[in-house]
Amino acid sequence: MLKKRVAMQDVEAEHRLFNHRAVFAMVFVVLMFAVIVVNMYHLQVTSYQAYQTRSEGNRIKVLPLAPNRGLITDRNGILLAENRPVFSLELVPEQISDMPTTLQELSALIEISEEQQTNFLKEVRQQRRFNSITLKEQLNDEEVARISVNLHRLPGVTVEARLSRYYPFGDLFTHALGYIGRINTNDLKQLEENDQLANYAASRDIGKIGLERYYETELHGIMGYQEVEVNNRGRLIRVLRSVPASSGKNIKLNIDVGLQLTAQQILLEKRGAIVAMDPRDGAILAFYSNPSYDPNLFVHGISSKNYNALLNSADRPLINRVTQGVYPPASTIKPHLALLGLETNTISANTRIWDPGFFQLPGVEHRYRDWKRWGHGWVDVYTAIVESCDTFFYDMGVKLGIDRVSDYMQKMGFGEKSGIDIHEESNTIMPSRGWKRARHNQPWYHGDTVAISIGQGYWTITPLQLLVSTAVLLNNGLQPTPHIVRELSNDLGTESIDTTPQEVMQVVNPRNWQVVRDAMQQTVTTQKGTAFNAFKGATYTSGGKTGTAQVVSIAQDAKYDANKLDERLRDNAMYIGYAPADAPTIVIAVTVENTGGGGSTAAPIARQMLDYYFSAEVNNNDE
Repeated sequence: MLKKRVAMQDVEAEHRLFNHRAVFAMVFVVLMFAVIVVNMYHLQVTSYQAYQTRSEGNRIKVLPLAPNRGLITDRNGILLAENRPVFSLELVPEQISDMPTTLQELSALIEISEEQQTNFLKEVRQQRRFNSITLKEQLNDEEVARISVNLHRLPGVTVEARLSRYYPFGDLFTHALGYIGRINTNDLKQLEENDQLANYAASRDIGKIGLERYYETELHGIMGYQEVEVNNRGRLIRVLRSVPASSGKNIKLNIDVGLQLTAQQILLEKRGAIVAMDPRDGAILAFYSNPSYDPNLFVHGISSKNYNALLNSADRPLINRVTQGVYPPASTIKPHLALLGLETNTISANTRIWDPGFFQLPGVEHRYRDWKRWGHGWVDVYTAIVESCDTFFYDMGVKLGIDRVSDYMQKMGFGEKSGIDIHEESNTIMPSRGWKRARHNQPWYHGDTVAISIGQGYWTITPLQLLVSTAVLLNNGLQPTPHIVRELSNDLGTESIDTTPQEVMQVVNPRNWQVVRDAMQQTVTTQKGTAFNAFKGATYTSGGKTGTAQVVSIAQDAKYDANKLDERLRDNAMYIGYAPADAPTIVIAVTVENTGGGGSTAAPIARQMLDYYFSAEVNNNDE
């Protein structure tokens, strides 16, 4: 049997193979080591600055600091808008793995309404998930305690303390001050357009209406920040650098709290507006619209129920009647029209007409009634203003024509916004031929002029507009810009508001202006004056003009009977007045809706306001 042949081992070949593998392995190791060295050089030398910055970014955070909002006071330093500490329940969605469970656990600890949860979830969808979002504000002490002892098992949940706006007088100053509210998407868009978004990184509220909105930039202040060191869990270790926020400017108003309270107490349940101003510089002394509402409801987010109640109220409390209430001016503009008639020589101080109680256009059967059905007899410009004779102004208005009336009254401020320092101001109508053609596609008729001549028809005003136009009449053509704010101040100093009146009209004859003012003074001093009973026994001199504005038209042969009309279809009572008569320091406009005559309703209200203004209390406060 043959044995299997055993092959001889090639030792030399195996040695060479081993050497090749060893060299390859060594080269591979060296190359890998070189790659590591090169990479380490890149990390430690070439890219050192970039990676150090990224590392610092993970370790150091910049936290924005919200500035304290500026305070608002009345002319005597009484606080009208302040900042109070409040606690809020806040969540960071990024740190919460199960939001429904967390909300359920929180609801078991404190009362959280469905509306609050709905609003919170809506905000979660709109904002970045790592932002802190408020679930409930104004926590009481018990709620704070309950949540605090359970924070260890509620990741992403915190109780934050911050300053919040508070209006101590409630509804007294709402339509002047306005209010602040949570920043919404529209606010963010506007801030971004105005390149102010960065300054609101730590702010949650912004002015919504009134002075809070108009002076938002001044009241808000400038954001500060902190550079802090945090650990890998984001917990604060230490503060590295801090730049404090600059508080907003404080604002002092021209409004007097006492005068404002007087306006509120007089109007009570009546719908209307009272506004008073210094005609010399436009300083607003009182600014009250009734009914009003509590602005504190809006600061932390008003409930749907409360908002709908305000929105759907027949009394329209959300409307600022001083600047947004639009009414026919009625007889309150007769002094303005008389001045136009005198300045254009359409009438003179001695012009007299016979008033049988009505006026007729030539060739027209329709009779335009005077408020006194049997007429005033012979009437001059003084009697026409003092007794408010409609027939005199019907006749004069037709002679003037709508073109001269419209042009002149626009110069006095009618049909134009006043420029007051709030945004909420309605457009009004100073009609003209062009306006009627554009609005109604109709020509202008003489009958339209007749209605305009007693402040009815298409002509509409706001109480503030009427106030400013009367100041022009008192100032011989100088128009002040009404302003609620008196001055702004901070640690750097005080900034006063420019009060220089602007010349808007040329005085043809100073005597004409005095004739009108004398007639307005006689309106409150002579027995036949429509405001005589209201101002009988006053310790100061004054002038004024009453007005009764129709809300609905009455047929030619019909007699006005308030008892047969729905309450909201009754006449509006109006009054415009000033004091002292020879050198006025206050001019006041009163509008009361659906209460009848200006002499019986509005003038007595103005009397009470002026009585308070000239009382020792106000004079002492001003000194």
